[in-house]
Amino acid sequence: MSAVPPPESPPAKVEQPAPRSGVAVLAEFVRNFPQKPGVYRMTNAAGDVLYVGKAKNLKKRVTSYLQIERMPLRLQRMVFDTHICEVVITHTEAEALLLESNLIKQLKPRYNILLRDDKSFPYVMIPGGHDFPRIVKHRGARTKGNEYFGPFASAGAVNGTLATLQKVFLLRSCTNTVFTNRTRPCLLYQIKRCSGPCVDLITREDYAALVGQARAFLTGDSRAVQAELARNMDAASSAMEYELAASLRDRIRAMTFLQSHQDINVSSIGEADVIALSRAGGASCVQVFFFRGGQNFGNRAYFPSHAADDSDGDIIEAFIGQFYDSYTPPKEILINVAPPNQDILAEALSIKAGRNVTVAVPQRGDKCKLVENAEVNAREALQRRMAENTAQRKLLDGAAEVFGLTAAPERIEVYDNSHISGTNMVGAMVVAGPSGLMKNAYRKFNIKTEGLAPGDDYGAMREVLTRRFARAQKEDPERKLGQWPDLVLIDGGQGQLNAGLKVLADLGISDLCLAGIAKGPDRNAGREQFFMPGREPFTLPPNHPVLYFLQRLRDEAHRFAISAHRAKRSKAIGQSLLDEVLGIGAARKKALLRHFGSARDVAAAGLQDLRAVPGISAATAKKIYDHFHPEG
Repeated sequence: MSAVPPPESPPAKVEQPAPRSGVAVLAEFVRNFPQKPGVYRMTNAAGDVLYVGKAKNLKKRVTSYLQIERMPLRLQRMVFDTHICEVVITHTEAEALLLESNLIKQLKPRYNILLRDDKSFPYVMIPGGHDFPRIVKHRGARTKGNEYFGPFASAGAVNGTLATLQKVFLLRSCTNTVFTNRTRPCLLYQIKRCSGPCVDLITREDYAALVGQARAFLTGDSRAVQAELARNMDAASSAMEYELAASLRDRIRAMTFLQSHQDINVSSIGEADVIALSRAGGASCVQVFFFRGGQNFGNRAYFPSHAADDSDGDIIEAFIGQFYDSYTPPKEILINVAPPNQDILAEALSIKAGRNVTVAVPQRGDKCKLVENAEVNAREALQRRMAENTAQRKLLDGAAEVFGLTAAPERIEVYDNSHISGTNMVGAMVVAGPSGLMKNAYRKFNIKTEGLAPGDDYGAMREVLTRRFARAQKEDPERKLGQWPDLVLIDGGQGQLNAGLKVLADLGISDLCLAGIAKGPDRNAGREQFFMPGREPFTLPPNHPVLYFLQRLRDEAHRFAISAHRAKRSKAIGQSLLDEVLGIGAARKKALLRHFGSARDVAAAGLQDLRAVPGISAATAKKIYDHFHPEG
């Protein structure tokens, strides 16, 4: 008999090390931390940044997190989730504050106080490097050599100011290309909103004087400008130049109108921002007013994200740090709540501005009245926001019931296309959530599919949805960044819905709620039909609040798509056939247009005719001719 082998012993169990808590992680890291100012950053095991903070003494500050029992539950959870703690040493605490604000805006950590609305402010800009500079609205990065005045709280505020400035100072607003190619005055000259420098109706010296007056007005010296205009009007009247006197009178009236639109007399305020915080029901509003040269340039409300136990001072300090990370702070910042590190904050802002910046809580006088007015506006804006959010939440709950969602959608995306006879096709996406329309999340899509038939709405929608969700899969595959929708609405019926479903199927996405919304018979708004996979088309009662809500979303998508299409079409219309010819600059283009009358006539001209144009050499004429008459 063969021997029976002994039974194999079971494999020894390998003991897995117990996961370490964040307290143990911090205790290990903090041993090597320096006792210097800097910024620390806490990260979880998945690599997500949990918190960014500054400290005068890094070792001492991070050590305080080891006393876990003294912290609120929210911070205890943050510490336990910490897997890595990194530090950056700075020379001063003020530099640490600047770096902290920059990292918070860039990384958006979960446990920090966050400034959600980061839209840039518009300015009035007078570009340099031109004998007849124009005056325009500008938003974005500043370029050396140009002059900027502002910021203004909104595009509407700066547009209204520009319109009045054109009436008062008659500065041009056209592009340099249009200016170079003008041969006769435009409509703005006819309605007395431009001095006509494009056709030499004003000398360079006189135009420079107008620019100087506009500059003085925008920097607060409006009384001197108005007095000068009044003297010129009296002189023109005495010389019986009544038409000139009437023109000066109209300009003075326009300036007076602009000056009269001030909420408070702030002649004693030069360059200042007034910031006030109001809190209620666990939420807060920060109202910012902009004063430049004694003029109120408007205001804007912000609703920062923060925990309920964050103090007023911490909120306003975090807000100011992140707010001025985007643009240069003014000379003076007036606030209603003292931040815990007020002196350090002022020092940090002074470093950023390259000059002295003061941060103050006024107690009396005109400045105190300005802060009180800002606080009243903050309180009322917060009350409106809370009321709107309550109503919005009810509508989202209703939308969940209509479309069979398990919970109220936190993000709704609505898609639409716009074109005219298939030209300049544009797709658009608008987004809504618990706080209403999320305009910073809007997107437009220039349709690029080759071979797409003109007016192929289904093909355009396929491209839009493919680009949108392929990018989402690449940038946020785990769906942790809040960029995936809970509900997708397409403006259209069963055909558009089928196009959308095919895209999602091709991308392997099976868990998105997709629906089409189409107008009823005769495109009658109020009788919309809704299309969903696996369900018969359905309608909602005409007075149903969710129907109104969905109509507004659909109309907003339609508006945004049309606006994007118009902008693209206007750009195409503004382009000349001559813009496509390489080596043809503004001077040669002007010469060609003056000789032939239009770009179309230039394209049809013969080689000898092109050579006859002053300034056009034989080689240039050959280049132009070959461009419009390619061989074959």
